[in-house]
Amino acid sequence: MTEILHRTLPYNPMTPRPLPGIEPLAPEDWLRFDEGFAPQMQERTRLLRDHADAVLAMAPEAEPAAQELLDHVLAARYGAGRQVQRITRPDGIEVALNRAAPMETLGHIAQQDFCILEKPEGSTEHILTAAVLCFPASWTLSEKVMKPLLAIHAPVQDYDSGIARRVQRLFDGVQAGRPLWRFNALWYADPSLHQPRLEQDPRPTSTPETRAYLRSELQSIYRLPQTRAVVFSIHTQVLARADVLGQWGDEKTPQ
Repeated sequence: MTEILHRTLPYNPMTPRPLPGIEPLAPEDWLRFDEGFAPQMQERTRLLRDHADAVLAMAPEAEPAAQELLDHVLAARYGAGRQVQRITRPDGIEVALNRAAPMETLGHIAQQDFCILEKPEGSTEHILTAAVLCFPASWTLSEKVMKPLLAIHAPVQDYDSGIARRVQRLFDGVQAGRPLWRFNALWYADPSLHQPRLEQDPRPTSTPETRAYLRSELQSIYRLPQTRAVVFSIHTQVLARADVLGQWGDEKTPQ
């Protein structure tokens, strides 16, 4: 088990907001690289090399959106256009850009995980059509790919039909250049970033042993202007309990 820990969070995780807890996000804050970039990218490289089947998925129809997302990330974080073939990451690692595998390439150049959701003609919900998910928090990509939003969130206790309708309205209404964000915060027994779990195997909670580390995700919803796909990005930070309580106290303990 490799510990890749942050010491602080840029928001107070001890007072989580009711679902969906969405706020506007400045476009320049959509992709954050922080002090955990280098070790997290090393772990992403390992997972993409050794467990590609578990962390990557892309339906053929998601190819245009995946290519558009790759272009946006390259432009936003590296100032790179489509003619660029290699970039150098902030940790000094040079990465060859394989446009034939856009989701894998995204996994090598950004600290975030990315899920692409598209709404087929005639559908009432967005469907997960592609993802690079190196750091799942108790879910498994293979169980979710090509499923709609409500089915994806089936095991989430508070995600009822009312929340589902509100989230779908957010996905329908988010505008290009005006991303949205929220965060979650959950206690875990160990700090591993890669923690897939099957829907039938829920995460243990509410004992001292399960509250050693706080795992928090800064999640954003971003509209791609050309394909109109929605990108759900996940920036994961894990902190030791003592660091969380030292920064924010114990106002309300997440589960």
